[in-house]
Amino acid sequence: MAKKRKIRMGMVGGGRGAFIGNVHRMAAAMDGQIELVCGAFSSSPKKSKLSGADLFLPAKRVYNSFEEMILKEKELPENERMDFVSIVTPNHVHFAPAKMALENGFHVVCDKPITFDIKEAKELQKLVKKKKLLFALTHNYTGYPMVKEARSIIRKNKLGKIRKVIVEYPQGWLSTFLEKSNQKQAAWRTDPKKSGLAGAMGDIGTHAENLAEYITGLQITELCADLNTVVKGRKLDDDGTVLLRYNNGASGILMASQICAGEENNLRIRIYGEKGGLDWNQQEPNTLILKWQNKTAELIRTGVGNLSKEANAHSRIPAGHPEGYLEAFANIYRNFAFTLQSILQNKKPSDLYLDFPTVEDGVRGMKFITKVIEASKSKKKWIKF
Repeated sequence: MAKKRKIRMGMVGGGRGAFIGNVHRMAAAMDGQIELVCGAFSSSPKKSKLSGADLFLPAKRVYNSFEEMILKEKELPENERMDFVSIVTPNHVHFAPAKMALENGFHVVCDKPITFDIKEAKELQKLVKKKKLLFALTHNYTGYPMVKEARSIIRKNKLGKIRKVIVEYPQGWLSTFLEKSNQKQAAWRTDPKKSGLAGAMGDIGTHAENLAEYITGLQITELCADLNTVVKGRKLDDDGTVLLRYNNGASGILMASQICAGEENNLRIRIYGEKGGLDWNQQEPNTLILKWQNKTAELIRTGVGNLSKEANAHSRIPAGHPEGYLEAFANIYRNFAFTLQSILQNKKPSDLYLDFPTVEDGVRGMKFITKVIEASKSKKKWIKF
Protein backbone atom coordinates (compact mmCIF):
# COMPACT_ATOMS: atom_id res chain seq x y z
CA MET A 1 0.00 0.00 0.00
CA ALA A 2 1.30 3.43 -0.94
CA LYS A 3 2.37 5.76 1.85
CA LYS A 4 -0.10 8.56 2.59
CA ARG A 5 1.04 11.95 1.38
CA LYS A 6 -0.29 15.27 0.20
CA ILE A 7 -2.17 15.24 -3.09
CA ARG A 8 -0.20 17.10 -5.77
CA MET A 9 -2.02 19.71 -7.86
CA GLY A 10 -1.18 21.35 -11.16
CA MET A 11 -3.08 24.46 -12.22
CA VAL A 12 -4.17 25.79 -15.61
CA GLY A 13 -4.92 29.53 -15.51
CA GLY A 14 -5.13 31.66 -12.39
CA GLY A 15 -2.10 33.84 -13.04
CA ARG A 16 -1.46 37.45 -12.06
CA GLY A 17 -4.65 39.50 -11.97
CA ALA A 18 -6.99 36.50 -11.97
CA PHE A 19 -9.71 36.36 -9.30
CA ILE A 20 -10.84 32.75 -9.24
CA GLY A 21 -7.34 31.26 -9.37
CA ASN A 22 -6.52 32.65 -5.93
CA VAL A 23 -9.82 31.34 -4.58
CA HIS A 24 -9.02 27.84 -5.84
CA ARG A 25 -5.51 27.92 -4.38
CA MET A 26 -6.73 29.07 -0.97
CA ALA A 27 -9.51 26.49 -0.97
CA ALA A 28 -7.19 23.67 -2.02
CA ALA A 29 -4.64 24.56 0.67
CA MET A 30 -7.06 25.08 3.56
CA ASP A 31 -7.10 21.55 4.96
CA GLY A 32 -3.46 20.67 4.35
CA GLN A 33 -4.36 17.80 2.03
CA ILE A 34 -3.23 19.35 -1.27
CA GLU A 35 -0.08 21.10 -2.45
CA LEU A 36 0.40 23.12 -5.63
CA VAL A 37 3.43 21.67 -7.42
CA CYS A 38 3.21 23.07 -10.95
CA GLY A 39 1.23 25.24 -13.28
CA ALA A 40 0.62 26.84 -16.65
CA PHE A 41 -0.86 30.02 -15.27
CA SER A 42 -1.45 32.05 -18.42
CA SER A 43 -1.61 31.83 -22.19
CA SER A 44 1.33 34.25 -22.04
CA PRO A 45 4.50 32.26 -21.25
CA LYS A 46 6.07 35.34 -19.63
CA LYS A 47 3.06 35.91 -17.38
CA SER A 48 2.95 32.21 -16.50
CA LYS A 49 6.59 32.31 -15.39
CA LEU A 50 6.07 35.47 -13.34
CA SER A 51 2.97 33.99 -11.72
CA GLY A 52 4.82 30.80 -10.84
CA ALA A 53 7.60 32.85 -9.25
CA ASP A 54 4.97 34.73 -7.19
CA LEU A 55 3.87 31.35 -5.84
CA PHE A 56 7.48 30.23 -5.11
CA LEU A 57 7.33 27.29 -7.49
CA PRO A 58 10.54 25.91 -9.03
CA ALA A 59 11.05 27.45 -12.48
CA LYS A 60 11.20 24.00 -14.09
CA ARG A 61 7.65 23.26 -12.87
CA VAL A 62 6.19 26.45 -14.35
CA TYR A 63 5.16 25.81 -17.94
CA ASN A 64 4.47 27.88 -21.04
CA SER A 65 1.25 26.05 -21.88
CA PHE A 66 -1.09 23.44 -20.42
CA GLU A 67 -0.02 21.04 -23.21
CA GLU A 68 3.60 21.31 -22.11
CA MET A 69 2.64 20.88 -18.45
CA ILE A 70 0.59 17.73 -18.99
CA LEU A 71 3.16 16.03 -21.22
CA LYS A 72 6.18 16.92 -19.08
CA GLU A 73 4.45 16.06 -15.81
CA LYS A 74 3.52 12.68 -17.24
CA GLU A 75 7.21 11.99 -17.88
CA LEU A 76 8.15 12.62 -14.23
CA PRO A 77 8.48 9.75 -11.74
CA GLU A 78 5.21 8.77 -10.10
CA ASN A 79 6.37 10.08 -6.74
CA GLU A 80 6.96 13.57 -8.17
CA ARG A 81 4.37 14.32 -10.83
CA MET A 82 1.05 16.02 -10.23
CA ASP A 83 -1.97 13.88 -9.36
CA PHE A 84 -4.63 16.17 -10.78
CA VAL A 85 -5.17 19.34 -12.80
CA SER A 86 -7.19 22.30 -11.52
CA ILE A 87 -8.67 24.31 -14.41
CA VAL A 88 -9.49 27.93 -13.52
CA THR A 89 -9.67 29.57 -16.94
CA PRO A 90 -12.62 31.30 -18.67
CA ASN A 91 -15.32 28.94 -19.97
CA HIS A 92 -13.97 28.57 -23.51
CA VAL A 93 -10.64 27.23 -22.18
CA HIS A 94 -12.07 24.47 -19.96
CA PHE A 95 -12.51 21.68 -22.48
CA ALA A 96 -9.08 21.33 -24.10
CA PRO A 97 -7.00 21.05 -20.89
CA ALA A 98 -9.62 18.83 -19.22
CA LYS A 99 -9.70 16.48 -22.20
CA MET A 100 -5.92 16.30 -22.46
CA ALA A 101 -5.48 15.76 -18.72
CA LEU A 102 -7.97 12.90 -18.70
CA GLU A 103 -6.46 11.31 -21.80
CA ASN A 104 -3.08 11.31 -20.07
CA GLY A 105 -4.35 9.77 -16.84
CA PHE A 106 -4.75 12.84 -14.63
CA HIS A 107 -7.78 13.54 -12.46
CA VAL A 108 -9.48 16.93 -12.91
CA VAL A 109 -11.05 19.71 -10.86
CA CYS A 110 -12.73 22.31 -13.08
CA ASP A 111 -14.44 25.62 -12.49
CA LYS A 112 -18.06 25.89 -13.65
CA PRO A 113 -19.74 25.81 -16.09
CA ILE A 114 -17.93 22.70 -17.22
CA THR A 115 -17.40 23.67 -20.87
CA PHE A 116 -18.27 26.15 -23.60
CA ASP A 117 -21.15 24.03 -24.96
CA ILE A 118 -23.13 20.85 -24.38
CA LYS A 119 -21.23 18.85 -27.02
CA GLU A 120 -17.93 19.37 -25.20
CA ALA A 121 -19.54 18.49 -21.85
CA LYS A 122 -20.85 15.18 -23.15
CA GLU A 123 -17.45 14.33 -24.62
CA LEU A 124 -15.82 14.86 -21.21
CA GLN A 125 -18.55 12.77 -19.60
CA LYS A 126 -17.71 9.83 -21.89
CA LEU A 127 -13.98 10.28 -21.30
CA VAL A 128 -14.32 10.34 -17.50
CA LYS A 129 -16.30 7.10 -17.64
CA LYS A 130 -13.83 5.46 -20.03
CA LYS A 131 -10.74 6.44 -18.05
CA LYS A 132 -12.34 5.85 -14.61
CA LEU A 133 -10.88 9.08 -13.27
CA LEU A 134 -12.22 11.62 -10.79
CA PHE A 135 -13.76 14.83 -12.07
CA ALA A 136 -14.95 17.52 -9.66
CA LEU A 137 -16.84 20.65 -10.65
CA THR A 138 -16.63 23.61 -8.30
CA HIS A 139 -20.27 24.41 -7.63
CA ASN A 140 -18.98 25.71 -4.32
CA TYR A 141 -22.33 26.60 -2.76
CA THR A 142 -23.03 22.90 -2.25
CA GLY A 143 -20.14 22.90 0.23
CA TYR A 144 -21.86 24.92 2.97
CA PRO A 145 -22.71 22.94 6.14
CA MET A 146 -26.28 24.28 6.21
CA VAL A 147 -26.77 23.26 2.57
CA LYS A 148 -25.69 19.76 3.60
CA GLU A 149 -28.14 19.94 6.51
CA ALA A 150 -30.97 21.04 4.21
CA ARG A 151 -30.23 18.14 1.89
CA SER A 152 -30.21 15.69 4.80
CA ILE A 153 -33.55 17.02 6.08
CA ILE A 154 -35.17 16.43 2.69
CA ARG A 155 -33.57 13.00 2.28
CA LYS A 156 -35.08 12.02 5.65
CA ASN A 157 -38.49 13.15 4.36
CA LYS A 158 -38.98 15.59 7.23
CA LEU A 159 -40.72 18.06 4.93
CA GLY A 160 -42.79 15.42 3.16
CA LYS A 161 -43.16 15.39 -0.61
CA ILE A 162 -41.56 18.49 -2.14
CA ARG A 163 -44.07 20.77 -3.82
CA LYS A 164 -42.36 24.08 -4.55
CA VAL A 165 -38.79 25.26 -5.16
CA ILE A 166 -37.89 28.95 -5.31
CA VAL A 167 -34.24 29.79 -5.98
CA GLU A 168 -32.94 33.25 -6.76
CA TYR A 169 -29.51 34.73 -7.42
CA PRO A 170 -29.53 38.53 -7.80
CA GLN A 171 -26.28 40.47 -8.26
CA GLY A 172 -25.76 44.12 -9.15
CA TRP A 173 -22.19 44.25 -10.43
CA LEU A 174 -23.21 44.40 -14.12
CA SER A 175 -25.87 47.11 -13.65
CA THR A 176 -23.77 49.36 -15.91
CA PHE A 177 -21.87 48.67 -19.14
CA LEU A 178 -18.82 47.63 -17.11
CA GLU A 179 -17.24 45.62 -19.91
CA LYS A 180 -16.64 48.88 -21.80
CA SER A 181 -13.99 49.76 -19.21
CA ASN A 182 -12.09 46.52 -19.99
CA GLN A 183 -12.67 45.24 -16.46
CA LYS A 184 -11.32 41.71 -16.88
CA GLN A 185 -14.13 39.73 -15.24
CA ALA A 186 -16.87 41.73 -16.97
CA ALA A 187 -15.10 41.57 -20.34
CA TRP A 188 -14.92 37.80 -20.70
CA ARG A 189 -18.15 36.94 -18.87
CA THR A 190 -20.19 39.10 -21.29
CA ASP A 191 -18.34 37.95 -24.42
CA PRO A 192 -20.19 35.12 -26.25
CA LYS A 193 -16.88 33.95 -27.74
CA LYS A 194 -15.54 33.24 -24.23
CA SER A 195 -18.61 32.75 -22.04
CA GLY A 196 -20.76 30.68 -24.38
CA LEU A 197 -24.49 30.86 -25.12
CA ALA A 198 -25.52 32.61 -21.93
CA GLY A 199 -24.46 35.49 -19.70
CA ALA A 200 -26.12 35.68 -16.29
CA MET A 201 -27.83 32.30 -16.76
CA GLY A 202 -24.53 30.62 -17.54
CA ASP A 203 -22.58 32.40 -14.84
CA ILE A 204 -24.93 32.33 -11.84
CA GLY A 205 -28.10 30.67 -13.15
CA THR A 206 -26.22 27.37 -13.28
CA HIS A 207 -25.33 27.78 -9.60
CA ALA A 208 -29.01 28.21 -8.77
CA GLU A 209 -30.02 25.22 -10.91
CA ASN A 210 -27.36 23.01 -9.36
CA LEU A 211 -28.15 24.07 -5.78
CA ALA A 212 -31.86 23.30 -6.21
CA GLU A 213 -31.23 19.85 -7.67
CA TYR A 214 -28.52 19.09 -5.09
CA ILE A 215 -30.64 19.92 -2.04
CA THR A 216 -33.94 18.44 -3.25
CA GLY A 217 -32.57 15.41 -5.08
CA LEU A 218 -35.05 16.26 -7.84
CA GLN A 219 -34.35 16.86 -11.51
CA ILE A 220 -35.82 19.40 -13.91
CA THR A 221 -38.05 17.86 -16.58
CA GLU A 222 -39.57 20.96 -18.24
CA LEU A 223 -38.96 24.69 -18.27
CA CYS A 224 -40.30 28.00 -19.53
CA ALA A 225 -37.85 30.91 -19.76
CA ASP A 226 -37.81 34.67 -20.17
CA LEU A 227 -34.33 36.15 -20.69
CA ASN A 228 -33.47 39.83 -20.98
CA THR A 229 -30.50 41.95 -21.95
CA VAL A 230 -31.16 45.10 -19.95
CA VAL A 231 -27.94 47.09 -20.34
CA LYS A 232 -27.69 48.64 -23.78
CA GLY A 233 -24.83 47.29 -25.90
CA ARG A 234 -24.43 44.04 -23.95
CA LYS A 235 -24.24 40.89 -26.10
CA LEU A 236 -25.58 38.31 -23.64
CA ASP A 237 -28.44 38.07 -21.15
CA ASP A 238 -27.95 39.88 -17.86
CA ASP A 239 -31.34 39.03 -16.35
CA GLY A 240 -33.79 36.15 -16.51
CA THR A 241 -36.59 34.16 -14.92
CA VAL A 242 -37.30 30.48 -15.48
CA LEU A 243 -40.37 28.45 -14.51
CA LEU A 244 -39.51 24.85 -13.71
CA ARG A 245 -41.21 21.48 -13.41
CA TYR A 246 -39.49 18.66 -11.55
CA ASN A 247 -39.64 14.89 -11.90
CA ASN A 248 -41.83 14.44 -8.78
CA GLY A 249 -44.46 16.93 -9.99
CA ALA A 250 -43.12 19.89 -8.01
CA SER A 251 -42.96 23.32 -9.63
CA GLY A 252 -40.23 25.90 -9.30
CA ILE A 253 -39.08 29.41 -10.03
CA LEU A 254 -35.48 30.31 -10.79
CA MET A 255 -34.32 33.92 -11.07
CA ALA A 256 -30.79 34.97 -12.00
CA SER A 257 -29.90 38.60 -12.59
CA GLN A 258 -26.75 40.69 -12.62
CA ILE A 259 -28.46 44.07 -13.01
CA CYS A 260 -30.11 44.24 -9.55
CA ALA A 261 -28.39 47.41 -8.39
CA GLY A 262 -27.27 47.23 -4.78
CA GLU A 263 -27.23 43.44 -4.56
CA GLU A 264 -24.01 41.54 -3.82
CA ASN A 265 -24.28 37.74 -4.02
CA ASN A 266 -27.76 37.26 -2.63
CA LEU A 267 -28.26 33.59 -3.49
CA ARG A 268 -31.33 32.28 -1.66
CA ILE A 269 -33.33 29.07 -1.84
CA ARG A 270 -36.72 28.19 -0.37
CA ILE A 271 -38.13 24.68 -0.59
CA TYR A 272 -41.64 23.70 0.49
CA GLY A 273 -43.03 20.24 1.17
CA GLU A 274 -46.32 18.86 2.48
CA LYS A 275 -45.31 19.35 6.13
CA GLY A 276 -43.15 22.47 6.03
CA GLY A 277 -40.41 24.41 4.29
CA LEU A 278 -36.83 25.55 4.59
CA ASP A 279 -35.07 28.81 3.78
CA TRP A 280 -31.32 29.36 3.27
CA ASN A 281 -29.45 32.50 2.20
CA GLN A 282 -25.81 32.48 1.08
CA GLN A 283 -25.15 35.88 2.68
CA GLU A 284 -26.18 34.41 6.08
CA PRO A 285 -24.77 30.92 5.46
CA ASN A 286 -24.56 29.61 9.02
CA THR A 287 -28.35 29.78 9.45
CA LEU A 288 -31.07 27.50 8.10
CA ILE A 289 -34.71 28.29 8.84
CA LEU A 290 -37.30 25.53 9.05
CA LYS A 291 -40.96 26.57 8.84
CA TRP A 292 -43.85 24.34 9.88
CA GLN A 293 -47.55 24.44 9.18
CA ASN A 294 -48.71 23.83 12.76
CA LYS A 295 -45.77 24.66 15.02
CA THR A 296 -43.15 27.30 15.67
CA ALA A 297 -40.42 27.85 13.10
CA GLU A 298 -36.93 26.56 13.91
CA LEU A 299 -33.65 28.34 13.41
CA ILE A 300 -30.77 25.91 12.91
CA ARG A 301 -27.19 27.10 13.31
CA THR A 302 -23.91 25.59 12.15
CA GLY A 303 -22.19 23.71 14.97
CA VAL A 304 -25.16 23.86 17.35
CA GLY A 305 -27.41 20.97 18.36
CA ASN A 306 -27.93 17.58 16.86
CA LEU A 307 -27.04 18.20 13.21
CA SER A 308 -26.68 15.58 10.51
CA LYS A 309 -23.37 13.79 10.01
CA GLU A 310 -23.13 15.53 6.63
CA ALA A 311 -23.35 19.00 8.19
CA ASN A 312 -20.96 18.10 11.01
CA ALA A 313 -18.41 16.61 8.61
CA HIS A 314 -18.25 19.88 6.70
CA SER A 315 -17.97 22.26 9.67
CA ARG A 316 -14.45 23.21 10.70
CA ILE A 317 -14.78 25.64 13.58
CA PRO A 318 -16.89 26.07 16.76
CA ALA A 319 -20.35 27.60 16.66
CA GLY A 320 -20.46 31.37 16.49
CA HIS A 321 -17.36 31.63 14.31
CA PRO A 322 -18.58 32.37 10.78
CA GLU A 323 -17.76 29.93 8.01
CA GLY A 324 -18.25 31.24 4.53
CA TYR A 325 -17.44 31.17 0.84
CA LEU A 326 -13.84 29.96 1.11
CA GLU A 327 -14.67 27.19 3.56
CA ALA A 328 -17.50 25.98 1.32
CA PHE A 329 -15.17 26.05 -1.67
CA ALA A 330 -12.55 24.19 0.36
CA ASN A 331 -15.02 21.42 1.20
CA ILE A 332 -15.14 20.45 -2.46
CA TYR A 333 -11.34 20.26 -2.66
CA ARG A 334 -11.12 18.41 0.66
CA ASN A 335 -13.72 15.82 -0.36
CA PHE A 336 -11.99 15.39 -3.72
CA ALA A 337 -8.62 14.96 -1.94
CA PHE A 338 -9.99 12.44 0.58
CA THR A 339 -11.57 10.43 -2.22
CA LEU A 340 -8.39 10.49 -4.31
CA GLN A 341 -6.35 9.55 -1.22
CA SER A 342 -8.55 6.46 -0.77
CA ILE A 343 -8.03 5.50 -4.40
CA LEU A 344 -4.25 5.86 -4.04
CA GLN A 345 -4.44 3.66 -0.93
CA ASN A 346 -6.56 1.06 -2.76
CA LYS A 347 -9.40 1.68 -0.33
CA LYS A 348 -13.09 2.26 -0.98
CA PRO A 349 -13.85 6.00 -0.79
CA SER A 350 -16.29 7.08 1.91
CA ASP A 351 -19.75 8.16 0.73
CA LEU A 352 -19.41 11.13 3.09
CA TYR A 353 -16.53 12.48 0.97
CA LEU A 354 -17.77 11.40 -2.44
CA ASP A 355 -20.07 14.38 -1.93
CA PHE A 356 -18.85 16.83 -4.57
CA PRO A 357 -20.26 17.94 -7.95
CA THR A 358 -19.13 15.74 -10.83
CA VAL A 359 -19.06 15.66 -14.61
CA GLU A 360 -22.71 14.56 -14.50
CA ASP A 361 -23.63 17.82 -12.77
CA GLY A 362 -21.59 19.64 -15.40
CA VAL A 363 -23.56 18.07 -18.23
CA ARG A 364 -26.86 18.97 -16.55
CA GLY A 365 -25.63 22.53 -16.12
CA MET A 366 -24.80 22.84 -19.81
CA LYS A 367 -28.12 21.25 -20.71
CA PHE A 368 -29.83 23.83 -18.48
CA ILE A 369 -28.09 26.69 -20.29
CA THR A 370 -28.95 25.23 -23.71
CA LYS A 371 -32.59 24.63 -22.85
CA VAL A 372 -33.08 28.02 -21.19
CA ILE A 373 -31.77 29.77 -24.31
CA GLU A 374 -33.97 27.56 -26.49
CA ALA A 375 -37.04 28.20 -24.35
CA SER A 376 -36.46 31.94 -24.28
CA LYS A 377 -36.44 32.05 -28.09
CA SER A 378 -39.28 29.57 -28.55
CA LYS A 379 -42.94 30.44 -29.04
CA LYS A 380 -43.84 27.37 -26.99
CA LYS A 381 -44.76 27.95 -23.36
CA TRP A 382 -42.96 24.85 -22.09
CA ILE A 383 -40.14 22.76 -23.52
CA LYS A 384 -38.80 19.38 -22.39
CA PHE A 385 -35.53 19.37 -20.50
